[in-house]
Amino acid sequence: MAPAFSSQPEDVDVLAGALYTWCAERNIKLRSQQGLSIASIAIDLYHAGHQTQDELLMALHERELH
Repeated sequence: MAPAFSSQPEDVDVLAGALYTWCAERNIKLRSQQGLSIASIAIDLYHAGHQTQDELLMALHERELH
């Protein structure tokens, strides 16, 4: 079974940056249930090919509109 997430520092930086930005824009605590939910969504989006912070934020914004 493949790991759920690569442990490359660049991957973590991309995801963390997108999550911090997303949560800060919405005044959401990262360690809240909502913050954890968006983290899970961001990881899924990352695996789906959105592999830069800007791509992740755009995909999260698009997802929020649906």
